[in-house]
Amino acid sequence: MGRKIKIVKIEENTVSQYVKPFSVFYEEEGKQKRWDCIKTHDSVACILYHTEKKALILVKQFRPAVYINDSKSDGFTYEMCAGILDKNESEEQTMREEILEECGYDVPLSALERLSAFYTGVGFSGSKQTLFFAQIDESMRKNSGGGVHDEHIETFYLPMSQAKKFMYDESKPKTGVTMFAIMWLFERYNFCDTPNFG
Repeated sequence: MGRKIKIVKIEENTVSQYVKPFSVFYEEEGKQKRWDCIKTHDSVACILYHTEKKALILVKQFRPAVYINDSKSDGFTYEMCAGILDKNESEEQTMREEILEECGYDVPLSALERLSAFYTGVGFSGSKQTLFFAQIDESMRKNSGGGVHDEHIETFYLPMSQAKKFMYDESKPKTGVTMFAIMWLFERYNFCDTPNFG
């Protein structure tokens, strides 16, 4: 993306509307234990398949935690379109809004297929993410995406012909659910010259 990132400072955060640290004290097999956790919002994510481009749509954005923890990384990761559940809206409505904001496509609620839900960050947060699937094309394009407010999100089209190679390319930092999405698409559909979405 060519944007220059400069870390100004790192400090302990005790007040946040997104992350709240706490400690759990419990007993297991008669032994007293403590576990440090954080409370975060649950979230939604969507596997977006562009039928005309024959591509999985991902978003690329800067993640400070990745940048700080991996000295070899520029901090930009490839992810599913996703968002947190921080408003009084359904999972489906939140997902629809995130797709429009991040990727620029207006997907009807009826076109969102709920696949499953799973836990993320089980060692420290235990928050839940609900995963959806939707097929899109350029007739649904409403804007260029990129996020809202001060977000800087780049839409990335991953051709399914290159997806398996991308999945194992460690030089392209990605989330586990992104790898799952690629495998899910190959399992569900017979990708060849013309994918069959019958």
